[in-house]
Amino acid sequence: MTVEPPLGMLAELTHRCPLHCPYCSNPLELAAKRDELTTAEWLDVLDAARDLGVLQVHMSGGEPLLRPDLPELVTRAADLGCYVNLVTSGLGLTAARLADLVDRGLAHVQLSVQAADATRADQIAGAKAHSRKIDAAAVVREAGLPLSVNVVLHRANHDQVAALIDLAERMGADRLELANTQYYGWALRNRAALMPTPEQLAAAEPIVRAATERLRGRMEIVYVVADYYERFPKPCMYGWGARQLTVAPNGDVLPCPAASVITTLPVENVRTRPLREIWYDSVSFGAFRGEGWMRDPCRTCDRRALDYGGCRCQAFMLTGDAAATDPVCSRSPQRPVVDAILAAQPEADVPDFVMRAPTVARAEPSRTQTRAGSR
Repeated sequence: MTVEPPLGMLAELTHRCPLHCPYCSNPLELAAKRDELTTAEWLDVLDAARDLGVLQVHMSGGEPLLRPDLPELVTRAADLGCYVNLVTSGLGLTAARLADLVDRGLAHVQLSVQAADATRADQIAGAKAHSRKIDAAAVVREAGLPLSVNVVLHRANHDQVAALIDLAERMGADRLELANTQYYGWALRNRAALMPTPEQLAAAEPIVRAATERLRGRMEIVYVVADYYERFPKPCMYGWGARQLTVAPNGDVLPCPAASVITTLPVENVRTRPLREIWYDSVSFGAFRGEGWMRDPCRTCDRRALDYGGCRCQAFMLTGDAAATDPVCSRSPQRPVVDAILAAQPEADVPDFVMRAPTVARAEPSRTQTRAGSR
């Protein structure tokens, strides 16, 4: 099959984060600061990504503002002609710091929000963060940048869908993503406490539909439904190794952000192999490209070009076989695995969240801030 160049790269600059969210999809074993790519290594990755064809660079984490070299990395990506997006908790994003990043070529900010009110949001984040996120949104709007607000939906905040839409409006968001939790990493540990009820999902759908129509042309709303309750899986990444790649803080290169959960998949690293070779020639990126890997029912399914067999990571997590049909699919022989999970969900006495352990106390200053003597 013909392999096209990637469109976008998720650059996970660090796993360090000031929040402790119980739905975190980052690996259980986070990359330590000492193992992170250096500034020079990240600059080389950006050069290689652009040479490969990447046009969008999404700088994420963890919290990317914890990297004091973030301005330098934004400069390089923008100078290469890439659209540069910052995916952040907003903690540490001051007007001065954002102005510097905008001057260097930052084009867009994605801001995470945990709930519609401070009390619940701070409980979910495990930190007093909500008011600082509101301030960060104002800073982004004052700078004239497009703003996306991202909300991970789960049992503890699903009843706030209407209030979350209102909050995004007040924040001046151009785009709101309401995405039900995907159960990888820490989220898998908290699945029983995170899974929304059928009643919550049924109540949310008409609210989202009405708001989408009301706000059309002013704020785009993307609603990502809960996988386990669907008849068919979503088109994960628009196909494995088709449009996107992820570079983890330690230099591991993954076909999707969660691919490290597939323990049977060999992982390549930019420190030992060129990015171009990893994209075109590696076992990991070629494993589930196209349709040749598919078995029945996927192989002969009329939806195979629509959902690409579903999520490989989810298939592995639920069956131990990354090549299996996504068990979410109603046509999968493993669908009873998902049905059993749904049947076992508690109706009352939902277990408490197990919070992700802290990795940092606060965002580090940029070099500009350090010279100015402000924290």
